[in-house]
Amino acid sequence: MKTLAADAILVLHFAFVLFVVGGLALIWIGHAEAWPWVRNFRFRMAHLAAIFFVAGEALLGVVCPLTLWEDALRGNATDKSFIARWVHQMMFYNAPEWVFTALYLAFAAVVAATFWRIPPQRKTSIKTYT
Repeated sequence: MKTLAADAILVLHFAFVLFVVGGLALIWIGHAEAWPWVRNFRFRMAHLAAIFFVAGEALLGVVCPLTLWEDALRGNATDKSFIARWVHQMMFYNAPEWVFTALYLAFAAVVAATFWRIPPQRKTSIKTYT
């Protein structure tokens, strides 16, 4: 049961990473293709907040809560399912902590610049009553 819960957390973690990384790519592609949803204010605020959360964790030296929770459930590194092993290999690399902090900050700067370059738009609907 713990392995299943740990795998679910890993999938959630992967979805978060996909949202942050894939979201930026989709914003730029959507801008080029004139997709209106890429300017959705709620989506863009959530995207900006997500990467700022990650960058803030890195600056403060805080380990991601999803990683801590997954590790606590697994108990040891060998208790991973097939999918968990592959997702881990795609998401986690061995490098000094400062490398990840620099990458998170750089990515946050790109997301912030994108927020400025391709600003979100709030829906403004004027209702008329007759």
